[in-house]
Amino acid sequence: MTADDADREWLNQVRPPDWSAADGGAYDLVVIGGGTAGLVSAMGAAGLGARVALVERDRLGGDCLNAGCVPSKALLRSARAVRDVIRAPELGVPVAPLTPDFAAIMRRMRVLRAGLAHHDSAARLAAAGVHVFFGTARFTGAREVTVNGACLRFRRAVVATGGRPIAPPVPGLSDVGFLTSDQVFDLTEMPRRMLVIGAGPIGCELAQAFACFGSTVTLVDAADRVLPREDPDASAILARHLASDGVRVEVGIRLQRMSRASDGVSVVWQRGEMEGTCEVDVVFVAAGRAPNIENLGLDEAGIRIGPAGIDVSARLRTTNRRVFAAGDVASPWKFTHAADATARLVLQNALFFGRRRVTDLVIPWCTYTEPEVAHVGVTHEQAVSGGLQAVTVPLVDVDRAVLDGTTDGFVRLHHWRGRIRGATIVAPHAGDLVAYVAHVIRHAGTLGDLAAGVSPYPTYADALRMAGDIYRRTLLTKRMRTVFRRYFAVARGW
Repeated sequence: MTADDADREWLNQVRPPDWSAADGGAYDLVVIGGGTAGLVSAMGAAGLGARVALVERDRLGGDCLNAGCVPSKALLRSARAVRDVIRAPELGVPVAPLTPDFAAIMRRMRVLRAGLAHHDSAARLAAAGVHVFFGTARFTGAREVTVNGACLRFRRAVVATGGRPIAPPVPGLSDVGFLTSDQVFDLTEMPRRMLVIGAGPIGCELAQAFACFGSTVTLVDAADRVLPREDPDASAILARHLASDGVRVEVGIRLQRMSRASDGVSVVWQRGEMEGTCEVDVVFVAAGRAPNIENLGLDEAGIRIGPAGIDVSARLRTTNRRVFAAGDVASPWKFTHAADATARLVLQNALFFGRRRVTDLVIPWCTYTEPEVAHVGVTHEQAVSGGLQAVTVPLVDVDRAVLDGTTDGFVRLHHWRGRIRGATIVAPHAGDLVAYVAHVIRHAGTLGDLAAGVSPYPTYADALRMAGDIYRRTLLTKRMRTVFRRYFAVARGW
């Protein structure tokens, strides 16, 4: 399958050109937005027997399928293959130098995206009983939405319109042109030189990937370190790996201006009193996102807007008691799995008088760099200010990491008297490990529970058990040791 064939197949599923919508009418649930939160809401409600309509203005699948998780992780898998070949001589496997085929990498990504598109397709929604409308939805009252002239009346509605990339106010940025996640996956030729603005998860992931493919990458951010939300030790490890993969990391800077040069784009930044420069061919902006709340007629429905998007209660209800919101448009967690979780919560609260609160959710996250950086619960700063204790297991103490040659990382658990409050994991497959920790936190688990668990040997999960063992040893006080010595002395006399 060619890249063009793959793109046609993908678009035919998520935005069929000849789609015929229903005429409208009354619905138990109207969902605005066909990303993860909207799809979960619509499919879940339809599966329960509700009459459901979903309105999508562009392509079903949202950022995750079209310009986020799916295409980016396909590229990261190719980047990991490049890195494995480069490291192969360290493992006793000499190989010839390689030149990645960027066009083939992007073609593979498009084929995989097309193959996964059926999960979010209009045909699948229709088969489940969902009435799918393509167009711009607008509230025209407290209980109705219009789209393409059709009026959809609802008992309940969910706004799940997601978010979009935003660009920082850098002089000259708009003039030179730039890419965001909405356009970067359309590339077919590898940029010779790339500037990545934003050292958060998206910026770090793609900066590392494009550097592995052979692009000269400069990563910049106003923060004083990469992944500024994460544990400083995690940031330091990732910064080392980015540098070893060829990424020039410039943090703690302020972009001054950009302009067209004879050989690309000239970039000037300031760090304190010192000025820095570089020339690039492509500028990729990964500097944050804004909620999609424009042109929805929210005022007509009595829906209030807050500082981070639609204002919702802990049960995700808006100021219109019949309307709820889920996903990026109303959540502080801008992740696909968080959108899924909030949509499930909305279904219970909107359709069945549930009382579930978003504050009860335990949401982990992961940056899929090499190594992965995963987190759940309290942040490092919150743990320090709250007086929590920490147990850290460096990967150099984990047999599997030693055997794999991936010892630059750690597992760190923050706790209060054994009750786990948060975790940061820097390791291969950290995202898989943190999911287990999130489950333990959700069920009020302790470090002792981790010590009692049994995992296959050798795996990175051994680090969790080791953390539990470290904590248990701290409970063995001097007095308890004395008691045990006396017990064994007596036992030897039997």
